Amino acid sequence: MSEVNRGSRIGGWTRFVTARPRLSLLVALVITALAVFAGSGVGDRMGSGGWEDPAASSTYATKALEREFPASQPNLLLLVDAGGKGVDDPAVAAEARRLTERLAAEDGVVGVGSYWQTRAPALRAEDGGEALIAARIVGTEKEAGETLERIAPEFRGTQGSLDVSVGGPVAVRHEMQAIIQEDLLRAELIALPVTLVLLVMVFGSAIAALLPLGIGIVAILGTNAVLRGITEITDVSVFAQNLTTALGLGLAVDYALFIVRRFREELAEGVEVRDAVGTTLRTAGRTVLFSALTVAVSLAAMMVFPQYFLRSFAYAGIAVVLLAAAAALILLPAALILLGHRVNSFDLRRLFGKRRKKPTPGDGTADGTSGGWGRTAALVMRRAPLFAVATATGLVLLGLPFLGVKFGTADDRQLPSSAEARVVQEDIRSGFPGSPGGGLEVLGEGEATAAEYADYRDRVAALPDVLRVDGPVVSGDHAYFTVLPRGEAVDQDTQRLVRELRAEPSAFDTSVTGTAAVLVDSKDAIGDRLPLAAGIIVVVTLLLVFLLTGSVLIPIQAVALNALSLTAMFGAVVWVFQDGHLSGFLGFTPTGDIETTLPVLMFCVAFGLSMDYGVFLISRIKEEYDRSGDHERSVIFGLQRTGGLITAAAVILAVVMVAIGTSRVTNTMMLGLGIALAVVMDAMVVRSLLVPAVMKLTGRATWWAPGPLRRFHDRFGVSEGGSHPAAVAGATDSTGGSDGAVSGAGERDKVGV
Repeated sequence: MSEVNRGSRIGGWTRFVTARPRLSLLVALVITALAVFAGSGVGDRMGSGGWEDPAASSTYATKALEREFPASQPNLLLLVDAGGKGVDDPAVAAEARRLTERLAAEDGVVGVGSYWQTRAPALRAEDGGEALIAARIVGTEKEAGETLERIAPEFRGTQGSLDVSVGGPVAVRHEMQAIIQEDLLRAELIALPVTLVLLVMVFGSAIAALLPLGIGIVAILGTNAVLRGITEITDVSVFAQNLTTALGLGLAVDYALFIVRRFREELAEGVEVRDAVGTTLRTAGRTVLFSALTVAVSLAAMMVFPQYFLRSFAYAGIAVVLLAAAAALILLPAALILLGHRVNSFDLRRLFGKRRKKPTPGDGTADGTSGGWGRTAALVMRRAPLFAVATATGLVLLGLPFLGVKFGTADDRQLPSSAEARVVQEDIRSGFPGSPGGGLEVLGEGEATAAEYADYRDRVAALPDVLRVDGPVVSGDHAYFTVLPRGEAVDQDTQRLVRELRAEPSAFDTSVTGTAAVLVDSKDAIGDRLPLAAGIIVVVTLLLVFLLTGSVLIPIQAVALNALSLTAMFGAVVWVFQDGHLSGFLGFTPTGDIETTLPVLMFCVAFGLSMDYGVFLISRIKEEYDRSGDHERSVIFGLQRTGGLITAAAVILAVVMVAIGTSRVTNTMMLGLGIALAVVMDAMVVRSLLVPAVMKLTGRATWWAPGPLRRFHDRFGVSEGGSHPAAVAGATDSTGGSDGAVSGAGERDKVGV
């Protein structure tokens, strides 16, 4: 069946797009304008926390202490500098008491206490030059942030003879949120023009280069509107905006590159515009659809985790992937119908004396088996064992540092060193006694006598990792103890102490909270649900790739090689961000650990993007194999036709992720630079070297499927074009029987796009 005839067979929604392209674009323009309005201010409604498990014991204890003992959980700290007089100077003390009373009178502020009221040693710097006023701002993250914005200007700076700085967890979160939004705007201002330049270099045509940017902008604006709606019903992390920008631009470029490239190929072969669009949608369009589904599944797996930090990336990721795919499959075809051959207009490479080369028979590009990428594939397949072993070994070695990973929790050191909230915390860490921020609170509930409280306190104080126990502070049938550990706030000894406290018997019910307790519960929650998340990703990916290829081996190869492509990212995360190599060059403070949720997030995002490129390559190999039945030629053809495309898409996405990685917040920097590395390694190493080497080693058995699965694929799978008889014969020969054949797809067009 000719390409023209096959291209004319377009599904229902495609007929609508091609029949009414102007209407499609007009509707899209209206919806995008509404999305701008609906998504405005979304960043202000997002939170900067979400690392804790809401169902955990530590979360319960934190809320109970906030309710029963507000002063036990201060989240606002005013660092008061006495200006050289000393905090015990009478004039300083009088001014500080007035400042404390003013803070206590503010709406939304409870549990106010200060060194000058309590004379607590922990609230006075060891040199006597500074002291603390502690309080709790009540309400949700958003409400607490609004209260801080209102009161901070009234207390920050010179207050009589005192100099006051604002810190504490609520200030850290608020400043982190503001910095992320500023950095995101800067990243967009960097990424957009650089992306446009790269697209012009790839396409030549300025018109063609603008199409992916338009798709990306629609996806980003639409996702912001979706997230704005989600913030009405649940918490969403401000970090999710970074993923929205990165994936919105990156996937829009991927999908548009693939579709526009195929459309231009069809035009170069003399196919009419509408038929070229039809063929493009039935081949490249279908690949984009399957690619989007695989990426969405990888991101959706984060929904199984209870932390809203991870769930937020699922919300943003699913929305932006589906919107990017929808725009690429609906708006882009409409634009191509209207542009026609004008998609090649404004070839800016003419400014440099270059013209776009059209593929012609015999030039090494028209048949897809020669040219640079074709020659690379042929070389790799001639030395397949060497390339397979060397590449896999190299990737494994790059990932070895991850064996030494240590999980921790995010703190003020995520912020740049000049941030006020971090400066306050650094002063407290270095100048105040005890273990600031490392204390554990034990909540006691139920009736108990003073003797029972004293007995419990003495037994806890006798534990080997305990430095001191303060309390109990009793109110009715509730009490709490403050336990100061000997070690750092979240080191292994302190985490072990959390479990010992929870196991310690008592005459009343106890629950433990504090930084280390939250970390322990977060690690447990992730560990419990990680197998389910991984299972969802693997099973659904295997199914989708099988539906695309009809092969049993290719889905297994795809999952295994994609996972292998992530080793460099995980090794670099530990080597750079945990161990501190390159910290001076990149400008961050290493803490000796990695925030617990970050590896999960980076795996889901990077695995999905790897599958994105994998589907592009596999689908083109499968299309050629269905046509010719020549396994090796199909692999060479697929890499020749998609190698440059995948590399260009990866470079552009890496540029976007690096722009995100310029953030002054360490976790965002880690996310951006880590995923950029994973994308580049996948496109330039795994797709270029490892995939053709492995497919050479597996030979025609690559396309084998047992009879029941083959019949399942015949009924529900995806195929395009006519199948060469050799494809069926070759598959049958490789398995020894017709039940092992992967049937050709020319018999019918099984999924209409």
